[in-house]
Amino acid sequence: MNRFVNCIALSVATLVLINAAHAQQEQAKPPTVLDLADGKLQLPIAAAWKSVKPRSRIIQHEFSIPSAEGDGQPGRLTIMAAGGGIEANLARWAGQFRSADGKPLADDAKKVEKKTISTLDVHIVDITGSYQDKPRGPFGPSVNRPDYRMLAAIVVTKNQGAWFIKSYGPQKTMTAAKPAFNKMIESIVWKP
Repeated sequence: MNRFVNCIALSVATLVLINAAHAQQEQAKPPTVLDLADGKLQLPIAAAWKSVKPRSRIIQHEFSIPSAEGDGQPGRLTIMAAGGGIEANLARWAGQFRSADGKPLADDAKKVEKKTISTLDVHIVDITGSYQDKPRGPFGPSVNRPDYRMLAAIVVTKNQGAWFIKSYGPQKTMTAAKPAFNKMIESIVWKP
């Protein structure tokens, strides 16, 4: 019996090591570079984030962010060009979240920062709370997703409009994805 238990333990340890090595290889892979805005805006996407078919026609690119251990859902990254004012869109994103008691979020639950990256104005958003997901589109019913986080950015280009880079998912998953998200945003390249 001890021999059997030892074999099982060795098999489990081997699988853990193989999974860890695979995760390190994924992180070491170079990012996928998306050409947006007629090729003038380049956005590097983490190699571990897999391209999927967009749920909506208005989304140009969509990626699945691997879920963190213990999270049942992956994260979602969407990229699209869109209109509307910056403040109105930031308010709309914040309005998609509620506090644990169902009330609108307090200001300290949402962080907005404006940076200049590659000569472009970039508005970076970090929001946590209960996400009011609309998986069937803007007119479908909402699904309350507690303990979610959104990492997003609005990139304002010169003569190519604004680009919306929005990721959200379970808080653990998005916390694990934050370094890759930050690197993606900081590595934006604008070629006027």
